[in-house]
Amino acid sequence: MAEAEASKCLLALLNGVAQQLYFDKTEVTQDFLHGQLFPDMARDHFDAFYHKMTALLKSIATADMDHAQLEAFLTAQTRKQGAGGVDLEQAAALSRFWKSQRVRVRESLLSHSRWEPGLRGLSWRVDLQTAAGRGPVALMEMELGGGGQDSRFVCVEMDEDQVHQVLKKMADVQASIDAILQRT
Repeated sequence: MAEAEASKCLLALLNGVAQQLYFDKTEVTQDFLHGQLFPDMARDHFDAFYHKMTALLKSIATADMDHAQLEAFLTAQTRKQGAGGVDLEQAAALSRFWKSQRVRVRESLLSHSRWEPGLRGLSWRVDLQTAAGRGPVALMEMELGGGGQDSRFVCVEMDEDQVHQVLKKMADVQASIDAILQRT
């Protein structure tokens, strides 16, 4: 019975850590988790345990581990028990937690990594203005929005030099993305 209770408390701790890290639940604090789940554990032991579980959960979530990766990771963690690893019960709890929460954690990480508002659409045209003697003018209309918000439209007018500057910046961004992709 004590083993089952410890497993429930560990799962609750992992859920609490996930609430803090990925679901913005500020009311779930380290003190709260200690008092509710492990009140009999010395504070320094709880703090070390809490930080170890937090680090493991961050590693698992950052890598978005699938079942095979998770099992390999947890097997490696059980082998280094004395050096900050986990025991079999803790590995089983981490595995159960990740199997049930992987999708939610991944969605949270993705939503936190998006810029808001995002670019929903882009249209442009070039107008020739002969009466004033100006050269061609590019008009770019961007549709911005995100997260269920109504769209906002922004219209930008650019001359030929400004268009070239924008195109250069876009080429620089593309080169940076390509360089990152080549490293991975």
